[in-house]
Amino acid sequence: MKQRSASVTRNTLETRIQVSVNLDGTGKGVLETGLPFLDHMLDQVVRHGLVDLEVRADGDLHIDAHHTVEDIGIALGQAFAQAWGDKKGITRYGHSYVPLDESLTRVVLDLSGRPGLEMNVEFTRARIGDFDVDLFREFFQGWVNHGMVTLHIDNLRGRNAHHQAETVFKAFGRALRMALEADPRMADMTPSTKGTLTETPAQG
Repeated sequence: MKQRSASVTRNTLETRIQVSVNLDGTGKGVLETGLPFLDHMLDQVVRHGLVDLEVRADGDLHIDAHHTVEDIGIALGQAFAQAWGDKKGITRYGHSYVPLDESLTRVVLDLSGRPGLEMNVEFTRARIGDFDVDLFREFFQGWVNHGMVTLHIDNLRGRNAHHQAETVFKAFGRALRMALEADPRMADMTPSTKGTLTETPAQG
């Protein structure tokens, strides 16, 4: 399988985002989003997904974090889509259950070429430190729209919002890792009866 890496720059009047991803990495991250809790969550994806990820963001945080979080999700979705290319020889589907103390989250994803997000997480508080938990949906929506992925996230139980968020991102990383693994029986085949898993990403 060829090297699967990509870099994307996204500059708008609201944000300036630079991301690089290596899907066949060793779990190394350079995370400078200006949002420490988001850095902490992205680090879960790096370590549990075994991807190398660099994210540098300069956004209008003096207004709030919405534009920055959404645009990071968009740029990462674009970078992942470029990195995995035509998806030949991959497993395609991934799933993971991850616990953290009282919290348990299930993530299931399909590198389908079609964007879809079902996120069922009832956070027990509105903010974790200074971070607005509503923005997690904006991050994942941007990622699926531009990565063209079907993603289901279900927090099955949890009382501590930090634990809920951490299990979401850990399970996301583990499910992504499974989906991206090579299936030697597929070799150069695309895991789809249509013969393709590539569609046109959303614009935005």
